[in-house]
Amino acid sequence: MDRYLGGQFPYAAFFWPALVAASAAETASSIAAHFLELSGEADGLRLPQEPEGATPSKIALELQAVRLRDFTIAESGVPTLLCTPLALHGAAIADLAAGHSLVAAFCGAGIERLFMTDWRSASADMRFLGIDEYLADLNVLVDCVGGLVDLMGLCQGGWLSLIYAGRFPAKVRKLVMAGAPVDIAARQSGLSAIAEATPLIMFQSLVNLGGGRIIGRNIAQFWGNDTDANAIRESLQTLQPIGSPEFTRLEAIFKNWNSWTIDIPGTYYLEVIEKLYKRNELASGSFVALGQKIDLSRLRVPMYLLAGSADEVVAPEQLLAVERLVGTQPEYLRHEIAPCNHLGLFMGRQALEEYWPRIVRWMKEVD
Repeated sequence: MDRYLGGQFPYAAFFWPALVAASAAETASSIAAHFLELSGEADGLRLPQEPEGATPSKIALELQAVRLRDFTIAESGVPTLLCTPLALHGAAIADLAAGHSLVAAFCGAGIERLFMTDWRSASADMRFLGIDEYLADLNVLVDCVGGLVDLMGLCQGGWLSLIYAGRFPAKVRKLVMAGAPVDIAARQSGLSAIAEATPLIMFQSLVNLGGGRIIGRNIAQFWGNDTDANAIRESLQTLQPIGSPEFTRLEAIFKNWNSWTIDIPGTYYLEVIEKLYKRNELASGSFVALGQKIDLSRLRVPMYLLAGSADEVVAPEQLLAVERLVGTQPEYLRHEIAPCNHLGLFMGRQALEEYWPRIVRWMKEVD
């Protein structure tokens, strides 16, 4: 197994049943047996603490499924809304630690009105929430900050942002996507290969075992959290030597983030797998959001795409295909490919210092 798809990178847990057994029956029984073991062991485990984030913020709005974090230092100008991924781990992916915080990079580059989605762990009564419900909540957040935003989507938050822009184009001034899977057929990644090879019944079994939810803690225990120090160093793009006091501090922060998980509604989880990964509906033009088919060729919002050359989760082509799918004029499309892996896009020092400031300068340009 690719080291990133196991211990180093937690998003692989989104599709893990394919790695358990060869047949549906074997997989279902393996899942059940292993989760029973995990349930018995859970009481003796020390649970990780919810990551606090590196940058002070306040809660501007709180809904059942999401909190809106406010990093604003000024009251004028178009607000920037950072849409983090809803995929087992928390919003601290964008605000991990000093020197490894996308939020801090934005603020340092001159973004004065910055907000961020902080998706909440799904309770039992949220198990039927689907993509439409999360889009509706995102729309409430946009209205809360004024009704017009510069929207930035990371990973799974990227395709959600693209769908939102397609559904509500008048509410998005500029769109940025980083490490976001859009056209799954453009080129296979390790993650999309697992999704393609795994029958949907496997994923449904996983949801059933969670009582209608994906239980993040159980998934994390299944994968294990013995994250390799070299992999952490690569993702953070730090020059600090392994074993040094500063690296040890960063390693502890990263491992806590990696260990702390949220639960995901089963309906949302299955819709993502079936509609985006198995049927490639967003790229094919058949995705329906809040009652309306999303035709990307009619979307003309300026866009900036950032991919990672060594992204093991989202092949660069899966994101860059957006340029041929949307109706945005070529002069309003930008893309870059940073020399990093998936997590490096959001917390790598080089990416934060070299690539994101250019994106902010583009955002601040007057059309």
